[in-house]
Amino acid sequence: MLPDDPPDAVPDDLSAPAGAPAGAPPAASLPDPLLDSPPEAAPEEPARAGDPGEDQAVAQDGGPIGDLTPVTARYAGGAGAGPRAGEHVVAPKNRWARAVLGFRGLEPGGRYCLEFGLVWDAAETAQAVLDFALAGFDFLAADGSSLDAEQVPGLVRTLPDPHGAWIAGPAYQSAGQGRHAPCRIAFRVPAGARGLALGFRSWRNTAPFRVADVVLRPAGLDAAPPPARALGPEPWIVRHALLPGVGLVLRGQVVAGRPDEHAAYAAILYRDAAGSPLPPPYPGTVSVPGHGASVNLPATPQARRFTLSLRPPTGAASVEIGFRTWEEPGEEIPEVALVAAPEVTLEEDFRLERLCGEDALDASAFPARLAERLGLPEGAEAGWLPAEAAPRVLARARALREGEARPTAQTHEGRPLPALAGQPAWPLPEAPDWREDPFRAVAWRLDYQSLTWLSGLPEAPRFAAAWAAANPWGQPADALSLHPAALTARAETLAGLLPEAPAETLPVLLGACLQHGFALAEIVGQNAFGRSLHGVQAAAALLGLARALPRLPASPFWTCLAQASLAESVTALIAPDGRLADPGLRRRLDLLGLGRALAETLGEAEPGPLIAARVAAALPGLAGLVDPAGRLPAFGDSPPGAESAGWIDRLLAARPRALVAGREAEGAGLPAPPLDTLSARADPVGRGPAHFACTFAEQAPQGHLDCTSFVYAADGIRWIVEAGGSEGAETGAARAYLLSARAHNVAVPDGREPVAGPARYRGSLRLDGATAHAIETGVHGPDYRHVRVFLLDDALDGLCVLDRFARPGQGLGFEGLIHLAPEAIVALSGPRRALAQQGARRIGLVPVALAGRNAGLEIVCGREDRPGALQGFVATRSGLQPGSVLRYALAGEGAVCGGILVTTDVAVEERFAALLAREELARFIAEG
Repeated sequence: MLPDDPPDAVPDDLSAPAGAPAGAPPAASLPDPLLDSPPEAAPEEPARAGDPGEDQAVAQDGGPIGDLTPVTARYAGGAGAGPRAGEHVVAPKNRWARAVLGFRGLEPGGRYCLEFGLVWDAAETAQAVLDFALAGFDFLAADGSSLDAEQVPGLVRTLPDPHGAWIAGPAYQSAGQGRHAPCRIAFRVPAGARGLALGFRSWRNTAPFRVADVVLRPAGLDAAPPPARALGPEPWIVRHALLPGVGLVLRGQVVAGRPDEHAAYAAILYRDAAGSPLPPPYPGTVSVPGHGASVNLPATPQARRFTLSLRPPTGAASVEIGFRTWEEPGEEIPEVALVAAPEVTLEEDFRLERLCGEDALDASAFPARLAERLGLPEGAEAGWLPAEAAPRVLARARALREGEARPTAQTHEGRPLPALAGQPAWPLPEAPDWREDPFRAVAWRLDYQSLTWLSGLPEAPRFAAAWAAANPWGQPADALSLHPAALTARAETLAGLLPEAPAETLPVLLGACLQHGFALAEIVGQNAFGRSLHGVQAAAALLGLARALPRLPASPFWTCLAQASLAESVTALIAPDGRLADPGLRRRLDLLGLGRALAETLGEAEPGPLIAARVAAALPGLAGLVDPAGRLPAFGDSPPGAESAGWIDRLLAARPRALVAGREAEGAGLPAPPLDTLSARADPVGRGPAHFACTFAEQAPQGHLDCTSFVYAADGIRWIVEAGGSEGAETGAARAYLLSARAHNVAVPDGREPVAGPARYRGSLRLDGATAHAIETGVHGPDYRHVRVFLLDDALDGLCVLDRFARPGQGLGFEGLIHLAPEAIVALSGPRRALAQQGARRIGLVPVALAGRNAGLEIVCGREDRPGALQGFVATRSGLQPGSVLRYALAGEGAVCGGILVTTDVAVEERFAALLAREELARFIAEG
C-alpha cells in the first residue's frame, strides 16, 4: 500500500496539481487502489534567484525541432539544483519533495521518449522497491493552463500528479553501472497539449537521488492525435434522470484554440416524468434569445475547468445538457472542445460520505437515512424492496468464463466450504471476522470478499448480513474488499439475495445494497477507473443494482449513469473493426464475455446494440490463438496453465461445434490483415498438431514488454513458451521480472529494454511452402528502426524469427531471447547450435546472421543474483519455476539482421536455409 502519512514537519511544497482526477486510482501495479489519497496542498516554495519566471514556462505554438530540453526548473520540499548543470536533487521526503521541469513546443499527438539518468546514494536502503520514485506529467495548453487528459498512452493515472510513471529502485535498473542508470519513459502527447510540467517526486527513497540530462526525444507522430470532443453549432447532448428535488453537478474542461470569454455554452432543458419540456427560466441559468436556458463556458485561460451546479425546478424528472458553440451554422466556428465527457455527481448532501455521516453508520440504518434526506415519510424505504430478482450480468460473464458454477460445498454442520481462486476448499468459521487469509493469496482474498461463493447457499443472507455488519462503510475489515474486483461482484451478489432474504436480514442487506450503489455511482460518474475493464464492471454492477431496485428513487439516475458510461467505455475499448485496447488476452476475453452478458441483458435498449456489434467484431480469430492443449498463450496478465478453449467456445456460442485441440482455424473467421495478433495452426498427418501465435499489441503503460513475443508448439508439444502472466504475482521481484522484456521472447538492442509504443503488421510474402510476416515496431525508441519477420513453414515443422535493427552510422547489437518449456532438456551442441528434447522428440535452434555477425549463444536457467537480473524462470500456479532461456546475440554497423531458426529435423533446416537465401525475402525485410 502506498504511504498515506505526511512527514512530521510539512515542508514548503508546490500546490497539489489542480485537475488531478477525483478518485483516480494509482498505478495498477500497486495494491489497494481505492484507499490512497492525495497529499494536502502545501504552500509553493518561492522561486530561487535566477530561476526563469512564470511567463517563460508558457509553451509556444509550433512543432518541436529536434530534442526538447527543460526551459524551467522549480523545486519544492527540499529538492534543488545539483552540483552540475542539468542535474536535479530530490530529497527523501516521501511525495513532498520534487523537482518540476517545464518543456514547451510539444506536438499534439506526437510520441516522445523521456530519457534521463538516475543517480542514487550509496546509503540508499530502498533499492529493491518498484515505486522508488515517481515521474509526474501535467500536460499544458499553449498558454500554460493544465489539461485534464482522460488517458495518456504510455502513462498511468496517479493521485499526486494527473499522470505518471513509477521509477523502479536501483536494484531493478539492469542497465546501470555503479550508482547510475539510464531510464526511458515513452508516451503520446494528448490532443491540445503544447507544453509539459514534468515532476520528479520523492516516494520510497530513503536518501537523496539525482536526475540528470533530462531530455524529450521525438519518436514520431501517430496517424491522428487522439481526438477531443470537438464542439460546434450542433449540440453534444448529455441526458440524465434526476432524483426528485436533488441537484446534479457536472465537472469538466473546455479547451479552445485561443482564450475566449464565450468559448461555448451549455443549453439546459428539464423535462417532467412524461417527457414534456418544462419552460424556463431555471435556477442558475440565463435565458438567451435563440439559445434558451444557458450557462456560459469561457476558456480563459485556454483550458478552463467548469462546474455546472444544476438545481432542478419543481416537477423535473430528467435534464438534457447540450454543449455547443455560440456561433450558428455558416459562421466562423472557433476551435473549441471538451477534453472528456464531464464527471457527474449528485449534490454534496447526497454523496455517500455525507449520507453515512462522520460516525460509522450501520447498514440497516442507511435506508431510513436516505429516505429522510429525500424528504419521504417514515417507513418509505419498505417500498423499495424488489419483488423478483434482476438479471445478474457479472454472474453471466463468470459463467461464460468458467462454465456452469458448482454450488459451494458445505460441512456437516452446514457451514460453507468455498474453494476460491484455485485454492483448496476451506471451511468458513461459524463467526468469521472477514479478515481471513488462509492461503496468503491476494486473489483468494478478492474472491472471498466478493461474496459470490454465497450464491445458492441456504444461509447466504445471514452470512451476507454478517459481512455488512462487520464492514461499516469506510471501515472495512479487509482493505481489499474495496478493490473493484471485489466491490462490483459483491454489489451484484447482495442485490441478488434481496428477493428471498428473511425479514430479519432485509434491512441490513438493503442498506448494504444502497451503500454499494451510491459508491458505484460516484465511481462511474467520476470515471475513477478510466475506460478499463474495471470501469465496465462498475457500470454493469450499477446497472444491475438499478434494475434490482426499480422502485428506488435513485434507480433512474443510476440507470442513465451506467448506460452512458458503458457506451463511452465500450467505444474506447473496442474499435469498430474489433481491435481491443487492452493487450492482455485474458482481459480481452473478460471484456468480451462481459460485453456478451450486457448485450443479452440490455437487448435493444441503449447501448445494447452498440455493445453487441463491437463484441461481434472482436470475436473472430480467437480460436486460432488456442494452443494444442486448449490454452491461450500467456501474453499479458494471463494466469499460468489456464484452459481457455471452453471459454472461447462459450463466447462463440453461435457455433455448434466445441473447440478441440488441434482444430484448424477457419480462414473466414480470421481478420485480414491481422489487428495485433498473428496465429497459425497445422495438423500434419501422422503427427501431433502444431501451433504458432504472436502478439504485437501496443504495450500498456508499465505493463508487459512483450510486443512481438511468440509461442510455438510442434508434434503436440509446447516448445517455445512465454514466462507467464503476472496475475499471480502482485508485487516484488517476481512481478517486475514477469513484466520485463527478460520474461518474453523478444529482441533487445544494446541492452535497452523496450518502452511503450506502437506496432503494425506490414504485410506478408509468399514463398515456396512458407509465408513470411513482417511486423514493424516503435517500441525501441527514436534511435532504432525495427522490424521483426516470422518465416513460417506451412506445416509448422519449423520457423525462423528475424529481427532487423537499423541505426545509421553507428555500431549496434541486439540480444534475442527464446524461453523453452520447463519440461524440455536444453543443451548447446556447438558454438552455433542448441538442441531441446522432450521424450523422443527434439528441435534444433540455430542462430542466423543475414547482416552483421553472430555474437554469442548461451543458455540461462534460474538466474536470481539480484531483482533486476532475474532470468530463466516460468510462472506456474505455485510461483516461478526455473526454465531454460536461450540467448543469442548479433552485432554490426549501421544495420543488423538475423535471428534464430527452429526446426524439427535436418530436412526442414535445409529447406529454410534455401528460403533465407532468396533475394525477395531480403527485399521484403528491408523495405519501408
